Amino acid sequence: MASLENFAQSGKKCIGIAANYYSFLKAKNRTEPDTPAIFLKPTSSYITEGEKIIIPKGFTTVNEEIELGVVIGKKCKHVREDEAMDYVGGYCAALDMSAMCQIKPEASWALGKGFDTACPVSKFIPKEKILDPHNVNLWLRVNGKEWQRETTGDLVFKVPYLISYLSRFFTLEPGDLIVTGSPAGVGAVKKGDVIEAGIEGIVSFRFEVDAE
Repeated sequence: MASLENFAQSGKKCIGIAANYYSFLKAKNRTEPDTPAIFLKPTSSYITEGEKIIIPKGFTTVNEEIELGVVIGKKCKHVREDEAMDYVGGYCAALDMSAMCQIKPEASWALGKGFDTACPVSKFIPKEKILDPHNVNLWLRVNGKEWQRETTGDLVFKVPYLISYLSRFFTLEPGDLIVTGSPAGVGAVKKGDVIEAGIEGIVSFRFEVDAE
């Protein structure tokens, strides 16, 4: 289990799901997608509590996004949806830091989602601590003011479906992380801000924001 507890060091990939909450779609006036919108974050974007989120020089708009992270426990490929939860090793809370100034046609999702420090994560949560990943509450505060609060029951594509779908294209390996999307309320942060977030009653973390 040590490798899963240290998933931020041992995992080979982090797969993100964009626009995966009904509240987010409603806030952005978007229609429900037919399939998940997928992006990758390099493992060099991971940071853990005690480190700072660093906004790269020239980045003008970097949003916070609180998400439920699913840590893969066993290697899998072409997993059926009804067996997908057998491959979950545990969970975490994660921030999908998103540079919206880069996520546009003339720029780059890779830069916008994958810059260094773009994936702050909590400590590992054993699977038995979250019996139903669709019945926990995510929350986030910036400088003490609540920006986000939503239940994971609002997910568009649920965890078993995501694992099954992703395993069609990627071999999922122990320590890999799936960040499942963020609810409404995302907003831009700046140098000097303090982000506190977590999964209610289970885990919380705190990150300071700095800039190059």
